[in-house]
Amino acid sequence: MRSLVFTLLLGLCALWPGFVRAEPLDRAAMSEFVYAPYVLGEELGDKGLWELLNSGGGLAGYAFETELIAPLPGFSGAPINVFVMLDLDGQFLDVRLISHNEPIFVSGLGEAPLRRFLEQYAGHSMSETMVVGNAYGAGDSGSALVYLDGVTKATASVRIAHESIMAAAREVAREKMQGISAGPPAYPDPDHDEPLSWEDLVAEGIATHKIVTNAQVEALFAGTVWADDDPEAAADPEGAYLDLWIVDLGPPSIARAALSADTLGELQRFLAISPDEEPILLIEAGRHGLVSPDFVRNTAPDWLSAGQDGLPVALRDADLLVELAEGVPEGTAMILRTDRRLGFDPSRDWTLRVEAVRAHGMFQPQIGRQELIVGHSTPERFFLRPGAVETLPPWREAILNRQTDLALLCGFLIVLLLAVGPAQNRLAGLRYFTPVRLGMLAAMTGVVGFWGQGQLSIVTVLGVIRTAFEGGSFAFLLYDPFSLLVWGAAIAGFVLWGRGFFCGWLCPFGALQEFAAHLGRLLRLPQIEPAPRWDRRLKGLKYVVLAGMIAVVFVAPGEVDTVAEIEPFKTAITTHFLRAWPYVAWAVGLLLLSAVLFKGFCRYLCPLGAVMAIGGLLRGRDWIARRKECGSPCQLCRVRCRYGAIEKSGKISYSECFQCLDCVKIHDDPKQCVPLVLAAKARKRPLPSAERVPAE
Repeated sequence: MRSLVFTLLLGLCALWPGFVRAEPLDRAAMSEFVYAPYVLGEELGDKGLWELLNSGGGLAGYAFETELIAPLPGFSGAPINVFVMLDLDGQFLDVRLISHNEPIFVSGLGEAPLRRFLEQYAGHSMSETMVVGNAYGAGDSGSALVYLDGVTKATASVRIAHESIMAAAREVAREKMQGISAGPPAYPDPDHDEPLSWEDLVAEGIATHKIVTNAQVEALFAGTVWADDDPEAAADPEGAYLDLWIVDLGPPSIARAALSADTLGELQRFLAISPDEEPILLIEAGRHGLVSPDFVRNTAPDWLSAGQDGLPVALRDADLLVELAEGVPEGTAMILRTDRRLGFDPSRDWTLRVEAVRAHGMFQPQIGRQELIVGHSTPERFFLRPGAVETLPPWREAILNRQTDLALLCGFLIVLLLAVGPAQNRLAGLRYFTPVRLGMLAAMTGVVGFWGQGQLSIVTVLGVIRTAFEGGSFAFLLYDPFSLLVWGAAIAGFVLWGRGFFCGWLCPFGALQEFAAHLGRLLRLPQIEPAPRWDRRLKGLKYVVLAGMIAVVFVAPGEVDTVAEIEPFKTAITTHFLRAWPYVAWAVGLLLLSAVLFKGFCRYLCPLGAVMAIGGLLRGRDWIARRKECGSPCQLCRVRCRYGAIEKSGKISYSECFQCLDCVKIHDDPKQCVPLVLAAKARKRPLPSAERVPAE
């Protein structure tokens, strides 16, 4: 039964999911994507946005990654992170993949199709209306749309990537290229209700009406090869080429006045599923007809595009059958949709561009087009606008973002502190203490390690040393409050128990090694235990490693991350072994070593363990109870201690103690502790006959 518990705990530990928080790429990583003659300038903010300089040092544009600016989730739940170079005119210089976790590209098609898709952006302007092609083919040559070839079987994923790229580009353009604030847009007020009729919409300008006659369109094509290519327009110059109504259906009062009850119900169901979409009603009673004969429903309209603040607004057919309310003009009606999260503000002026298209010639005709511009706005009273958001200090924002994680960690730490503190003797005295300890380590590995990403690292220590040496700010420690709380618990443990609280109970990789050791025993693998002399020498090796790493901080600070790879924590805990094979081989090799040499990395190599041992010098008391017989004659605790933390004299070497509580269990157990066993036998031994008192 015990063996089964060990195996299950090890399996649960290995399968526990975790999450990695996104961080912007540093200068070195971003520079790898930038090509000559451009170079990176200064970093702007903390969302992966950089100045792009030309060979003369002048500002040429901006380079950024999309994940932190426009984190639209993909099918994996994580954003697709893309590198973008944008010049000052809004033209894409380069678009390349940084990272993703889309299942179709990870384990199906491979990354090559996604990378080829991203290559299509170079040379296009963000002011162009770009849409992802679909299985029905691209638009005709008379369309103002730019069609990007999609990826078969992965259309949804590449559309998500496209929207992320365009949303991030618009955000950068608003902030840096036009000075327009990129605050959150207004959204329809669901509680605003007023009785409105179609006549009210027209009278108040809520419904925009635009008429363009055939003669006006003829004038636009005058002097071109297409001047005489519309006989119908020439025959009826005063006839309506375009007779267009525009109504924003986002506000419920307006939608109720324009749509029939059935269509209103369909729209409400659509908005319940897609609450960030803004629906736009178009009614066309002229000759134009809004879309070409080749238009496919639920795609971007090929003869229509929109813009706001000089930037494109992505329109798409909502794929709803439209019945209008009584009194609404008849015509070709369709409802388009656009996503407010991508920058569209329905409460401010925007423009609809309608393409007038003509063809000249019979075979391979020349296509000409002219834009008919229609402006529209909806009164502010129908919308709510988020108030100005006060920027929080980074450390407060970090705490708020992880407040659930921190609450769970606090609860876990309180339970653990009580268990190994005031209740440690009861804990150690449990009949099934070993399975209970392994269960607690499994929970810790899941909560602190894989889920919370709170595996402490020597990198933090080296960063503190370097910051102290350079006189910098320690604010970076506040950006990861989860790990900082674990550090606080470890430091508190220094005073109470020495290094043992962290190394024995709070280190996820240390727990993995302990699971491996129990598995090794379960499989009856031969165990390696160095002789006492070699054990002492090997334990000093971790201090040599630590000293060498500290030297690197001052001699070659750029190599700190490289030498820190002696720790397998990033590979095993942070990336779940999803790294290049040398790193995985190192981490797996250390776990295999632990199956035959109990926690060999912790005892002999871990530089963080050396730091913890030094911090343990703050320990205020010897918390492990001892008897005068400990060490002479009793050696049971020393023999049973797999860490080699008990000397022959019975003295505890707290710098090597991992607080496993095995010796505490032996000390309190009258069936194991040799002095207690001998004392019990002495009490039961009968007195010699000469010493007996005769009865009276």
